[in-house]
Amino acid sequence: MAFLLNKTAIASHFRSHSQKAGNALSLSLRGFHVQPGAREQALLAPDPALKRFKSHKKDVKLIRRIGDVLTVVVVAGCCYEIYVRAVMREEARKQAKAASGSA
Repeated sequence: MAFLLNKTAIASHFRSHSQKAGNALSLSLRGFHVQPGAREQALLAPDPALKRFKSHKKDVKLIRRIGDVLTVVVVAGCCYEIYVRAVMREEARKQAKAASGSA
């Protein structure tokens, strides 16, 4: 645990040191926010012709929930099958041991 704390402290030190040393470089790489121009705003505006192709949030949530439920059911079924096979194998071992012991 102490190693992780020291590791983060070292990384923090290097980060702060590099920011002090190359302040002009870090400012140029930072990418300041610039308002989009007229063309970008026109491209980002909602297009009524494409509205019917957009997915609806309620439908997407319902499909996601159905997928989640199906995933849980499949995983539970697989776990049950593994459990049943393990129990059957154990019972077969006990019967084989009993049969060989009494013979």
